[in-house]
Amino acid sequence: MDLKLFFDPLTIESSAYPENSFCSSIYLNTEFMPEHEDMDIALIGLVENRGANGNTGYTMAADEVRKQLYGLKKGVGRFKIIDLGNFRNGPEWEDTILRLKEVTSYLMGKGILPILIGGTHDLDWGQYLGYESSEKLITVLGVDNTFDFQDSSQESSAHLARIFKHEPNFLFNYYHLGHQSYLIHHKQADLMERMSFEAIRLGVVKENIKDLEPVVRDADMLSFDMSALQAHYAPGATDAKVYGLTGEEACQLCWYAGLNDKLSSAGFYEYDVEKDSEDRKTAFVMATMIWYFIEGFYGRKEGHSFKSNDYLIYEVTLGGEPDSIKFYKSQLTEKWWMELPNPDGEGIFNRNRMIACNYSDYETALKGEVPDRWVNFYKRV
Repeated sequence: MDLKLFFDPLTIESSAYPENSFCSSIYLNTEFMPEHEDMDIALIGLVENRGANGNTGYTMAADEVRKQLYGLKKGVGRFKIIDLGNFRNGPEWEDTILRLKEVTSYLMGKGILPILIGGTHDLDWGQYLGYESSEKLITVLGVDNTFDFQDSSQESSAHLARIFKHEPNFLFNYYHLGHQSYLIHHKQADLMERMSFEAIRLGVVKENIKDLEPVVRDADMLSFDMSALQAHYAPGATDAKVYGLTGEEACQLCWYAGLNDKLSSAGFYEYDVEKDSEDRKTAFVMATMIWYFIEGFYGRKEGHSFKSNDYLIYEVTLGGEPDSIKFYKSQLTEKWWMELPNPDGEGIFNRNRMIACNYSDYETALKGEVPDRWVNFYKRV
């Protein structure tokens, strides 16, 4: 694929940043497009705004985030990151989505993780469609203060409905973190429950964010709406409220996502530059979130060969249905998984048989109880 056809080159001069900066450690599409075959991560700026009535603040978001991100210090490891520039919009919104599908699918097929920056949240529809040709069922993690499957003329408020209804269906599971109950109609919450999707409200997220690490670890795709943050931290987010995630909590979730070696794409959406503070507070927080995601990415250790000696196996007998559950503990990271029986052998669900979990799930099984996480996944399979 000739990526030059899809991107506008950057006008940023890397020489303007110190040698130990993030910018000086990556490859930039400026005067010419660098080779990308050997890259780990591709940064993609999005300037599409037609999903939210054409507000111009979204078109400037990626460049404002770059200004902040490029000035941060380089993290640990040898970076193989390319900034491809800003993605060229299609003649119509639907054309942009199809182009985004083509590019993300191509990059993921090459083992390159795309990080989408800016634009409206409906662009995660193109991110999701990038998995269509992968011939696998995927799990999506959305972080937002509302559920975007409303009956609305704005694509940015209805994109989840497209994902849920799409045929062919390759959505195995959907997690939603950080919704605020007073912003959600009870029928929307009921619908999520009927579909056996897990929606975790803001209060539970803030109660103990470490308990949510298995949820993040189970995802293939991350879609992060900046409106999930408190307005104090993200005044430029489209619909940020007084309550929400703190900047630190958002960075921790992004670090967990980066560590997840199953996750293969990430998108950060809904930053409206025209709403931001003069010191571009939202751009800085968003840049720091991406920095932590990349830091996590270069800290990945798992190979997920559960038959290797890197894992300790604990089998807990329950004496009911199921008769027993096998737990796997990584000796490298001390993370836990549960095994879900698959009577069909190597069927389409086989990839999702190992469920990320906590030590607390193991303790629940020791009491003779089946963990809720196991029950929810068994229903789905």
